Amino acid sequence: MADHSHGTHEVGEIPPANTGAIWRTFWILSAITAVEFTLAYLMKAGGLRTSFFVIMTLVKAFYIVGEFMHLKHEVKSLIWAIVIPIVFVIWLLVALMTEGAWIGISVFG
Repeated sequence: MADHSHGTHEVGEIPPANTGAIWRTFWILSAITAVEFTLAYLMKAGGLRTSFFVIMTLVKAFYIVGEFMHLKHEVKSLIWAIVIPIVFVIWLLVALMTEGAWIGISVFG
């Protein structure tokens, strides 16, 4: 009869899990979080600290999307189709908050 084994595994055998990528992702995200916690206690409250946390949160979010949702393995056109609208929405939120703050200052200030 024909041998139906594939590679080093026999038919029906489940290959061992590749947990190396998961642990690498865990340590990278843990390091970023540790830096955030450290700077939370070392920096004074204000716009710089808030901006830093927003940027680090976006870095972690993009890394998680790239790793666990496998976006980094997709074609570049799909990545750009997702990133460009996100950049536009972030720009829109910043513009609306800036404009809203300006109107509040000029009307009530």
